[in-house]
Amino acid sequence: MSALSALPFLKPVHLRSPRSSPGGQRRHTLPASEFRCLSPEDAVSVFEIEREAFISVSGDCPLQLDEIRHFLNLCPELSLGWFEEGRLVAFIIGSLWDQERLSQAALTLHKPQGSAVHIHVLAVHRTVRQQGKGSILMWRYLQHLRCLPSARRALLMCEPFLVPFYQKCGFQALGPCGVTVGDLAFVEMQHAVRGHAFMRRNSGC
Repeated sequence: MSALSALPFLKPVHLRSPRSSPGGQRRHTLPASEFRCLSPEDAVSVFEIEREAFISVSGDCPLQLDEIRHFLNLCPELSLGWFEEGRLVAFIIGSLWDQERLSQAALTLHKPQGSAVHIHVLAVHRTVRQQGKGSILMWRYLQHLRCLPSARRALLMCEPFLVPFYQKCGFQALGPCGVTVGDLAFVEMQHAVRGHAFMRRNSGC
């Protein structure tokens, strides 16, 4: 599930280099913009962003704090956070799934032998929404998955109003999702991860 507006799909921006002092010497500052896998130590920051994003929309969160820690312990390589000057501003958390379509069990399980990456949540901090960050982060995440030998495709479930956003990110709708959360209905969507051999050979993976 995801909480963001249907924003245009953008290519990733170039990261700025560390600022220099007036004398020309580089100061030791945090990177202006950084993408990295999340760790259990990031769980509280993740949950704070997720809670604000989803409570206002659906009244519930896809992942509770203990579930976030659970996935970041089991499969941190299937997460990606966007940090600006050391502060988390957007994130994606995923886990592996071993069936063709998502089921209720996919909400809480990580299947290490699976070849589908279930994207549980994408959320952007409220102070930086409406800037295309959701699209950029998803683009980076899909590139990251192409470096993981086990990943063949990405699956997610979203509310119908978010379908156009994910279609712009390259996802295809598979139809109604079999998963239910309260009264909410979802569309299941898929994105192929493999089939980009040339890109993988030249991506530094």
